[in-house]
Amino acid sequence: MSDLVPALRAQSGPVDLSAIATDATPGFSGKKHEGIDALEALGPDLADLQERLFAHGRSGGHRSLLLVLQGMDTSGKGGTLRSTVGLIDPQGVRITSFKAPTPEELEHDFLWRIRKALPGPGYVGVFDRSHYEDVLIARVRGLAKPEEIERRYDAINSFEEELVEHGTVVLKCMLHISAEEQKERLLARLDDPTKHWKYNPGDIDEREHWPAYQEAYELAIERTHTDAAPWYVIPADRKWYRNLAIGHLLLDALSSFQLGWPAADFDVEHEKRRLAEEDPLS
Repeated sequence: MSDLVPALRAQSGPVDLSAIATDATPGFSGKKHEGIDALEALGPDLADLQERLFAHGRSGGHRSLLLVLQGMDTSGKGGTLRSTVGLIDPQGVRITSFKAPTPEELEHDFLWRIRKALPGPGYVGVFDRSHYEDVLIARVRGLAKPEEIERRYDAINSFEEELVEHGTVVLKCMLHISAEEQKERLLARLDDPTKHWKYNPGDIDEREHWPAYQEAYELAIERTHTDAAPWYVIPADRKWYRNLAIGHLLLDALSSFQLGWPAADFDVEHEKRRLAEEDPLS
């Protein structure tokens, strides 16, 4: 296990995000260029382990991996997908970005749409935002009553425990960015016409609720940090470290499956003889 993995795991009990530096690099002492090189070096192992998982699923296995990415706007969910998740074969990855619930989704329990997007056997599923929006923005914006928010914490714990019992590793990452860094990234988008499409004026409205969101994240992590599905708080001001950290978490999660290659369900030597005897031009 990399030194990064235990260094990033949230502690049990009350959470104080202000005590976790957003520009720190816990578990890694190298410079930026070393971190970028280290992530690239993870690529072959990540690809190998993910292919083993995919082969496992194609051969009747039941294991899967769910990576949950949560964080304030500009914290780097998209960047993580490109730089880190992009190191593995896309045919074995299922990415779901959750937006505001549709009228149909609002007719069901909040986990209904989440269950529909879960990764199948052998897949790495990635949630860009997730069921946690229903205890984060719902709390900050008053979209649900306090007693309903409390019910959802317990429902999430039961749901994630069920996933783990059925063979899914649940990897939950909170991308921890500072308000100052978010401001710089938003200004950079406004200064670059090629980035205007990524800018949402509503992001400024959400910044006004920054303290409330930090409190909502602290409560969500405290209430849903379990042995079955622990939280990892990723300092995200340094993009290169964020990508490296999640790379190590993915490597650790995929390694935990301890999968070999599926055995052939046919006579290998017989198939070799068939090919040796075959003459497609005759």
